[in-house]
This record gives sequence, C-alpha cells and structure tokens, in this order.
Amino acid sequence: MSEVPDTGRVVADRYRLLDPLGEGTASIVWRARDEVLGREVAVKEVRPPAALPAADAQWLHSRLEREAWAAARVSHRNVVAVHDVVTEDSRPWIVMELIRGLALSDVLDADGTLPPRRAARIGAEVLTALRGGHGAGLLHRDVKPGNVLMANDGRVMLKDFGLTTPEGSSALTVAGEAIGSPEYLAPERVLGRTPGPESDLWSLGVLLYTATEGRSPFGRRTPADTLRAVVEEELPPLRRAGVLTPVVEGLLRKDPAERLTSGEAERRLRILAAGGTGAALGGPAGPQLKPPTDDTGATAGEAGAGEAGAGEAGAATGPPEPVGRTKRTGVLVAVGAILALLIAGGLAWALSDDDDTDRGGGGKASAGTSASAPAAGPAEATPGATGHRPVDVVGPA
Repeated sequence: MSEVPDTGRVVADRYRLLDPLGEGTASIVWRARDEVLGREVAVKEVRPPAALPAADAQWLHSRLEREAWAAARVSHRNVVAVHDVVTEDSRPWIVMELIRGLALSDVLDADGTLPPRRAARIGAEVLTALRGGHGAGLLHRDVKPGNVLMANDGRVMLKDFGLTTPEGSSALTVAGEAIGSPEYLAPERVLGRTPGPESDLWSLGVLLYTATEGRSPFGRRTPADTLRAVVEEELPPLRRAGVLTPVVEGLLRKDPAERLTSGEAERRLRILAAGGTGAALGGPAGPQLKPPTDDTGATAGEAGAGEAGAGEAGAATGPPEPVGRTKRTGVLVAVGAILALLIAGGLAWALSDDDDTDRGGGGKASAGTSASAPAAGPAEATPGATGHRPVDVVGPA
C-alpha cells in the first residue's frame, strides 16, 4: 500500500487515503477512512492535466465544488450521497458514500446483454433516481452504464451528478460540459438547445437499448459521426429487447415533447420488471398499459410503482418529426464547434472523465478491493458464474 504515492496521507485533518479505486484524466478516487466518524468513504481528488491553463484549472475546481453542492441537494436511496467537500492544496476534495459492488458497464462487459425484465428493473431504479434529481431542479446530463452502480446490498444507484447544472442558475460552460458522452447525448443537446428532464430520459433509453441489444444505437467511429447519427439517423430496430421494446422506442423519440413522460416510463418499467406483459402497448408511446391483476384485484405493478402519478400520461402518439435541412445544418455547425474545442485543448474528454476507463482504472468507477458477491435485488436474478470480482464502486468521479 505504501508504494502508491499519497497513500496514508490525511486530507483536511480528517480523511486518511487508503488506496486508489480509479483514476481518470482529471481526477483520482480514493477509498479513505473518515477518522472522525470511523467509517470508510470515497474521496475524489481533483487532478487537472499539467498542461491545463491556470484559468481552466480554476474553472474545473469551481465546477467540481458546484458538483458537490448540487449532488448534496439530492437525498435519495438510489443516488450516491455526497458527505462533504473540503479544500486542500487549493483544490476541492469531494467526500462521498462508498458503494461496494459493480458498475453496470462492468456487468455488461462480463455478461453481455441483459434479459429484458432485468434491464427493466434496473431502468426503473435509475428512473426513480432521476426523478429525485429532477424534483430538486437538477439534470444529470451523463446517464450511461458506467454511472449506474449495482451495489452488493441489492440497490441500483446512480452516481456522478457532476455534470448537473441547477436549473435557473448561470451555467459554467466549456467543451467538457457540453459534450458529455456523445452517444448518450439527446438530439436537442447536440443542436445546442436548452435541455430538460426529457434529455436525461433519452440517455436512459440509449442505456436500455445498449443493455439489451449489446451495442449502442448511435455510436460511430468518431465523435462527429456519432453526434450526426444522434440527430439524423433512425433508431436501429431492437431485436433482443422483447417486451421492453415499446418503452425504449418511446424514450428515444427525436422530439423531446413526444417522449414518454418519466412517470409513464417508470410505471411501464415497474410492470415489466414484475412480470407484466407489454402486448398492450402497441407502439413507442401508444395506449397506456393496463397491468394484470391477481385474484384480489391488485395490479402487478403496485408493489413498486413508486411515484408514478395518475395524471402523468404517455407522450403523444404521432410519428417523430422529420429531421430536415435546418436540423442537419444545425448539427453540422454544432459538431464543428465541438470538434474545434476538442482540438484546441482536449479539455472536453478531460473534464467529462469518460467511464470507458472504468475497467482500467477510470476515475469514475472502481477497482481495487474485493467485497462480498453482489446481492441480487428483489426482481433481479443473480448473475451466473461469470468470474466477477466485486469491487468498491464510488460516486461522482
């Protein structure tokens, strides 16, 4: 342990660094011990690239302090908690709940695709976390498998509200915040329009497509091609999603006004996860599914329907608005601007700290210490013998 630099160091006279969990281009996440409360935590250390100009480094520090402030506003069982933010060496260190388990990206890498009902259960839990953030006026902006944690205690947790901007506040904007993870960006974000909760729902739709189909619907060889596909190309047919297909299609409408609402999407996901049928859906945003009832008349989805209100109806059923020359021109301009920023400083990927590095020491996920085998949730079968070694997984990285 002493071979790793800074191991054993005490930050802010309180948090003793034990071992690194993961490292990205702009940060490193540590397993640490809170010497005051006697518990283990995850500590995110900001390490901006050496070549980053001082002004940009200061911007990064301000953004991460903002991240902690925003994430701490969300108190939800499916959201990784932020405990503290301290300053050391003129940099912020963000102290978070330590989650033991696996990132969904690691599960997909090891197991391949997920059965539709297991994916529905995970999607419902992610959605209730998003609704908790949306209710507090926050957008996540980076929903993807690397930011979904499968905790050993059965919880499905959403981490990394670090790209969140409180609604109604002045946003910090540079390329890193604008681009996020290209294949998960909603079309309206690519086109430079103001995002809303519907943008996070699009990202969830991409996540569910990827989890069941084994590939991203819009991922291409280059960021520019990916962004163009998000705006211009039709959704590839789903071949393995089964009963989950209408929900995924309803979340991936190009026009945010036509997407399933969060309440309707969660209701459908809960029903599917509980064993309900999707036969009555009829289309991406078709008539509301009537859940099956048992002998007592209770619906199959009542046990976990969560906050889905009766007044939240599905999205409009009309066909997606065609993408014409105006949108095509808009995406080309947007892509050109983003690529220019990427070339100018490489700041986008440094600040978005993509979770593709999770398996090899990425700062947003994990690696290091073993824990007990992940516990399956109430509606989730325990994965087969895949050779997983559960690890400590942490919050925003």
